[in-house]
Amino acid sequence: MQETPLSDLIQQRMKKLSALRSLGIEPYDGVFEPSSNTEEIFKKFGDFDRQHLENENINISVAGRLVLMRDFGKAVFAHIQDSKGRIQIYFRKDILGDKFSLIKHLDIGDIIGVEGKLFRTKTNELTIEVHRFVFLSKSLRPLPEKWHGLRDIEARYRQRYVDLIVNPSVKETFIKRQLIIKYLREFLENEGFLEVETPMMHTIAGGARAKPFKTYHEALNMELYLRIAPELYLKRLLVGGFERVFEIGKSFRNEGISTKHNPEFTMIEFYVAYKDYNWLMDFTEKLLCYITEKVCGSLQVKYGDYLIDFTPPFKRITMFDALKQKGVPEEVIRNHDFALKWANSKGIDIPKESSLSKILDEIFKEVVEPDLIQPTFIIDYPVELSPLAKRKRDNPELVERFELFIAGREIANAFSELNDPIDQRERFLSQLEERLKGDEEVPEMDEDFIRALEIGMPPAAGEGIGIDRLVMILTNNQSIRDVILFPLLRPEMK
Repeated sequence: MQETPLSDLIQQRMKKLSALRSLGIEPYDGVFEPSSNTEEIFKKFGDFDRQHLENENINISVAGRLVLMRDFGKAVFAHIQDSKGRIQIYFRKDILGDKFSLIKHLDIGDIIGVEGKLFRTKTNELTIEVHRFVFLSKSLRPLPEKWHGLRDIEARYRQRYVDLIVNPSVKETFIKRQLIIKYLREFLENEGFLEVETPMMHTIAGGARAKPFKTYHEALNMELYLRIAPELYLKRLLVGGFERVFEIGKSFRNEGISTKHNPEFTMIEFYVAYKDYNWLMDFTEKLLCYITEKVCGSLQVKYGDYLIDFTPPFKRITMFDALKQKGVPEEVIRNHDFALKWANSKGIDIPKESSLSKILDEIFKEVVEPDLIQPTFIIDYPVELSPLAKRKRDNPELVERFELFIAGREIANAFSELNDPIDQRERFLSQLEERLKGDEEVPEMDEDFIRALEIGMPPAAGEGIGIDRLVMILTNNQSIRDVILFPLLRPEMK
């Protein structure tokens, strides 16, 4: 059978809209307050049998979108869907009288309100026998019939409003996302942390190594950057006397788009005075256990082909030992030329001018990271890769830093915070040399942050967790776009 063109379907619905208005019915001006939602109905009356419902004579009203209709002439069965689920409704001509003729103007996708009596059909399905219905919004564009699968993946992201209507699992993902954030906030507040807000527009792009987005403030005649990370402002609060702070919000990085990256993403950063990265690893285990049990009901979570076990303690291994375990020779870890040659032999493309630390970082990403499936803390990184972290007391070439990996993805980054203003200035100056060579990801010198450290910042530990990636794992989604309601896409071709 040949499909009716979309334009013809829209025209048919426009005619129904006109017909309703000619009858004095305005399909967008209806007022209706439902007495219940579908979840409440099933929770309260789902166990009632046919006789019990008849004896109780239960009247109910709900509002939602029509998602199914079956016309039997003098009776019509349909399903109405609200934010909590769907329920069957039943229109009968002998009950609705003249109003029954209005049903021919209904379409799948219309939003209506219905009032009626609960009963069970011959197939024992809980149903509302409609005594009154109200048009609340006429759908002029039909819902797509073929919406599932990779063929429609971009359409799903672009038209998320449709995706949420037709794919209940998508809605569940975003409900879980908000629960994850809720319990993340709850755990930190219970531990004495204060939630704060810091600027989203920065005069200096700092706090992480990344290319920033630029904007311009007309009144002040100055260039500004969308924040890469809130880190330096949160540390200023430690200087100011707040000992436990956190912020949940957006950060922006002008980088590529992939299943792991979106230029606009959500993260949490939290800082605690008088602690170090060892304490923070224990704390992170408790935090993730709390969230996982609350959201998933278990510490074991299915993710793709894997069963991720959040039972503490998580594995802890140094960056260099992790490289060695994957067969990277000792001389590669210690010698720049060996490292560059070895990387190139493995097909890892690295510029010749890269430092040894950066070469090892790229080797790590290619060789080690994909196999870090179970929660694993990679600890003790080279100083050059961590300009804001405190040096290890027993090895000043390394810093007290960890990254948490789960399912081959970096989920968290943390360290004992550098609070020595002289050392911090020297590291910033060292970075500036790279910036002068054209590396746009290197931040500028932040003199005010140095001034804050000179006032005195207590020893502290800080951590950033990528909320989008954490949500991916706890909801079993393989792409970051599946856990962001409106991911960034190229403009739609006209």
